[in-house]
Amino acid sequence: MSPVDLQESVCAANLELASSGLVTGTFGNVSGADRDAGHFAIKPSGVPYAELTPDHMVLVSLETGGVVEGDLRPSSDTPTHLELYRAFPCGGVAHTHSEFATALAQASVPVRCMGTTHADCFRGDVPVTRALARDEVENEYERNTGLVIIETFTDGNISSEEVAAVLVANHGPFTWGADAHEAVARSAMLEMLARMECTILALAPDAPRPAAHLVDKHFLRKHGRDAYYGQG
Repeated sequence: MSPVDLQESVCAANLELASSGLVTGTFGNVSGADRDAGHFAIKPSGVPYAELTPDHMVLVSLETGGVVEGDLRPSSDTPTHLELYRAFPCGGVAHTHSEFATALAQASVPVRCMGTTHADCFRGDVPVTRALARDEVENEYERNTGLVIIETFTDGNISSEEVAAVLVANHGPFTWGADAHEAVARSAMLEMLARMECTILALAPDAPRPAAHLVDKHFLRKHGRDAYYGQG
């Protein structure tokens, strides 16, 4: 993919995020990677979505984290995106402050897998990270945000491909996918599931969890080698 094509795709994904209602003001950002070229494109810091053009997208090196091309400063969350690209086999990352997912993140409550709607997208609970320590906030905060996400998946033995989302404690959600557009789609799905989880917690906090075989069936019929859902 040419740098121009990548910038156009990532700009479109950011505008898609803005039109989805998942962000307010300049909150949130989307990036997309070209691993063969060794860089990713990301929204610039603090630029209103209505003003974004492909030329605004900043190219960042996957190796060094430095700016490869662009006159604007990349998103302040760039070091978080970089660590996720280094650890997870994804091609796009999205971050929002969507209302219900952020509420659960700020309450340090995971999004439980309570049924087939959730399992169609994520094979298990969307976890919440531990809180960052003082030194992790005061030194390389954004990089440490990425590292605590990776720690959560490593320590919990969670597949980043089967659960492509996380809640960062006291902060908000991150999602990822094959490209920037899939990452945005997962942000929208995560917000819907977070809203459902808040409703479930209000209606029946002790509701029984679904059986593992039901969760697996719904996830695997849409994802993986033997998927059969749709016309693909």
